Amino acid sequence: MNFEFWNVFLNDLFFLFSGSLFVLYIVTLSLSIMEVMKHIRKTKNFDYRSLLSFPKLPSVSIIAPAYNEEKTIVENIKCLLSLQYLDFEIIIVNDGSKDNTLATIIQHFGLIKVERAYDLKIPCAKIRGIYQSNNPAYHNLLVVDKENGGKADALNSGINVSRKDLFLAIDVDCIIEPDAILKMVRPFIDDPTHKVIVSGGVVRVANSCEVAHGTIVKVNYPKNFWARFQVMEYLRAFTIGRMAWTKLNGLLMVSGAFGLFDRDVVIKVGGYDKTTVGEDLELVVRMRKYMYEAGVKHRVAFIPDPLCWTEVPESYKILSRQRNRWTRGAIDTIKKHRSMFFNPKYGIVGLASFPYWVIYEWLTPIIELTGILFLLLLVVFNMYNIKIMALIILFVITFSLLFSTIAIYIEAYTYYKYRGIKYMLLAFLYIFLEMIIYQPANFYFSLTGNFDYFFKRNKKGWGTMTRTGFAAKKTN
Repeated sequence: MNFEFWNVFLNDLFFLFSGSLFVLYIVTLSLSIMEVMKHIRKTKNFDYRSLLSFPKLPSVSIIAPAYNEEKTIVENIKCLLSLQYLDFEIIIVNDGSKDNTLATIIQHFGLIKVERAYDLKIPCAKIRGIYQSNNPAYHNLLVVDKENGGKADALNSGINVSRKDLFLAIDVDCIIEPDAILKMVRPFIDDPTHKVIVSGGVVRVANSCEVAHGTIVKVNYPKNFWARFQVMEYLRAFTIGRMAWTKLNGLLMVSGAFGLFDRDVVIKVGGYDKTTVGEDLELVVRMRKYMYEAGVKHRVAFIPDPLCWTEVPESYKILSRQRNRWTRGAIDTIKKHRSMFFNPKYGIVGLASFPYWVIYEWLTPIIELTGILFLLLLVVFNMYNIKIMALIILFVITFSLLFSTIAIYIEAYTYYKYRGIKYMLLAFLYIFLEMIIYQPANFYFSLTGNFDYFFKRNKKGWGTMTRTGFAAKKTN
């Protein structure tokens, strides 16, 4: 095989990949707009508080793992206690904290150690004690103290202790909208043809927002350089990407920071996998796989309303660790469930969703690296066409700008959380900066994630993920 053969072969391969990606983006955008508009029409005049009188409203356990959260844990719990719902319990899982997280909760909420029966249906680290308050105002607050086992293990212990129909898995430092559970639970009672096994919601960036008493009182565009890029990234991922897959009933991902699960189904599939760093993605994939094999018509629902606010990494170092972990988690999930790849037994998930994750989430940075190396080779041998190259680059830039602009427009048209001329100008500036700074950085993070997964021993490690904390933010 000569160089000319490889030149033609790789050109055709890259053209096919780029063309298919372009078509996928157009289809994704179209489907997401249709689904968002459908949701708005459906909920425009709906009063979610009316659900509080619904006789068969499922009960909910809120499970929040906590590790070394003493500085903010009280405000976080107060936020959860203020949620609008009738039958719900809050389970804070102290995952072997080395600071005074447990003592802080006990002192502030007047907790005492109680004997509570629970069934270890899912293996987890040793539970050292369960605490509850004598104060009627905190009757639905439980604290599980356990040996350290990581986030997945903490969630599994919370599932074992819980007694409700559904459980909401959250990060304890997230800020949740007061009516979030009401909106998240609606798909479980609103679909007569499918069993809803998971419901996800939009997660927005809380950096630089003004927080008081555990709630967002003013939404601000982040001041931090890296956080600003992530606002746009979250708008595209949640408003466009996940809504499109929801339309096709092929959604495989809900945020690990905010997802409502059918407890019985999660127990049947064995709970969260403690051997992977992508436990949220892996669990949803495993649940869908189980439901297909059981022959049950099911659905993973997604609510496009901004229901949860989280702090995103503000440093290059922490961001790189997070994205590296996301890449390793995705690869691990793909590897564990590779039998689903283009398998018609698993419906739209096997034929579309799973292959999409393999080709366009995992393999894309590897294909891009191959393309860059091939382009450099063409330059060395003076075999490139500068006009065609310029046209391709111009097309990619134009399409990327258009895609991000539409994401901004959809947010402004629907929920309008970010406001003001200054925000719009900065947002459009960061669309341009994203292409020359943030996208290359994410490309590098994905490559290092692949390298670490396949060539490093500690491919399951999380890395240190420090946060600024909401307590440091301005309050009114």
